[in-house]
Amino acid sequence: MLAVIFLLASLIGFAVHLFLGREPRTRARTVELLLLYLLVINIGVGLLLAWYGHTFMADEIARKIGWQPGSPFQFEVALADLSWGVCGVLCIWLRQGFWTATGIGSAVFLLGCAFGHLWDISTHGNLAVYNAGPVLWIGDLAVPIAILVLLFLRYRFGERDDPESDPRRRVAPSAGGAS
Repeated sequence: MLAVIFLLASLIGFAVHLFLGREPRTRARTVELLLLYLLVINIGVGLLLAWYGHTFMADEIARKIGWQPGSPFQFEVALADLSWGVCGVLCIWLRQGFWTATGIGSAVFLLGCAFGHLWDISTHGNLAVYNAGPVLWIGDLAVPIAILVLLFLRYRFGERDDPESDPRRRVAPSAGGAS
């Protein structure tokens, strides 16, 4: 259920920001804002909450996934969640290649988690809610795929945080004409 809430929060925040923001609503701006909200809310906040669950509620989370409680895998998964969650939140302040690295890295992690869940479903018939529910379909599949598509579109439309493609950040030539 939290995967649904985070996705809705991202979409609502994106829409409000896009329509109430002062900048023109271009394709590049639309892609940038949607990517920002997915990175910060779904990756940042979502994975920080996953870190909390895998760290402080490990046995309960394992049972909800349909796995055996007490396994040390919980702490390792928690640290990966923490790492990507911190990167997602840092996307508020760090731009340029940081968004690309955070998006690709977290997508690889989450798509790998999706593969593990799908494998568990197909080999063991594990249909536990945290294994076969919204966490899988939204958090581990839809969001990382959307992030990868948005990163591609951002590259295609020209990265706004690249000083060469954003005229507001270009350095004016010197007055004397000499470089």
